[in-house]
Amino acid sequence: MKILAIETSCDETAVAVVEATGDDSSATFEVLGNVLLSQIELHREYGGVYPTLAKREHAKNLIPVTRAALTEASMITSNKINLDANVQEKIKELLHREPDMSDAFIEFIQGIEIPDIDVIAVTHGPGLAPALWVGVNFAQALALAWNKPLVPINHMEGHIVSSLLQDGVIEKVELPLLALLISGGHTELVLMKEWLSYELIGQTRDDAVGEAFDKVARMIDLPYPGGPEISKLAELVRKEGGKEVFSFPRPMLHSKDCDFSFAGLKTSVLYTLKDIENVTEEDKKNIAHSFENAVTEVLVKKTLQAIEDHGVQTLVLGGGVSANHHIRRVFEETITNKHSGVSLFLPEPKLTTDNAIMIGIAGFYRALRKEFADEISADSNLSVH
Repeated sequence: MKILAIETSCDETAVAVVEATGDDSSATFEVLGNVLLSQIELHREYGGVYPTLAKREHAKNLIPVTRAALTEASMITSNKINLDANVQEKIKELLHREPDMSDAFIEFIQGIEIPDIDVIAVTHGPGLAPALWVGVNFAQALALAWNKPLVPINHMEGHIVSSLLQDGVIEKVELPLLALLISGGHTELVLMKEWLSYELIGQTRDDAVGEAFDKVARMIDLPYPGGPEISKLAELVRKEGGKEVFSFPRPMLHSKDCDFSFAGLKTSVLYTLKDIENVTEEDKKNIAHSFENAVTEVLVKKTLQAIEDHGVQTLVLGGGVSANHHIRRVFEETITNKHSGVSLFLPEPKLTTDNAIMIGIAGFYRALRKEFADEISADSNLSVH
């Protein structure tokens, strides 16, 4: 099965062509084409993602990014094709929110042969609604023009299943599976007792962990995105053998549920900064170190609690913050020392950030179940289920 996958949930315009073979018990994936265009530089001056700008950039970039991905997959064959007038009208209606995109889309479609793909998969949530809608409508237009089945994909499921990918293969895993999903918009513990059936058992009550990283980074004048910058400073302290200078709180560490809270930790950093008359580079390093330690301790403690409460056999980390070196290291050490019977899966670095490969992988499993849709709606608050 060859899947054309589209991801526009936030500030990355991503398209991939993934070839999948196998079934639920063992599936092999080969990436035939993969193109990702990041908008980080455009959003840097805002200190975060500006939704209207993200929407505009997706509309501008989806066609060239799709062409590039198909070219990389050797699926572009120039040929003049005449779209039926009724189909053209339906496409224009689908793309009416992006009028400049409509004519360019029809020109693109009529200039190439229908590519050798079986399914189109697209993220329909969660994420920024304006950004999601661009990708969803683009995917629906492609499905209409090429007469291909369309499957809607939950962005968070993409993170879960792609984290199980090891050397291009996803083998059957032991259940129950627990996924810790940590990103700029999410901090969730998701339980999978049956394959591809999910239960949300814990989530943040305020800031997502990635959001907290970015906000603390802004407090100490680090550039956006702040998470990697915090991590760099914290690692410097560890390499120098430095100890934890600031005693930041570990919110909800001993609560009986699996929820998280990072607002209080962020506020504690703010008050600490107010007590320092002149913040030095050494202060910044120590704040980053102490903050990252506090976050990591909370994530690990809550995850271990969920493992014990639910008899978890497999643990998966996913999302942008799962690229954090310290968090990965501590989870590896903790699982090895305290839960050696639990299998730990950490995503490949290229699959930690938003990407279309993970949407293609999830698309394969959903297409196996024939979970196709003629019409798709974007859902910014979509949860896994």
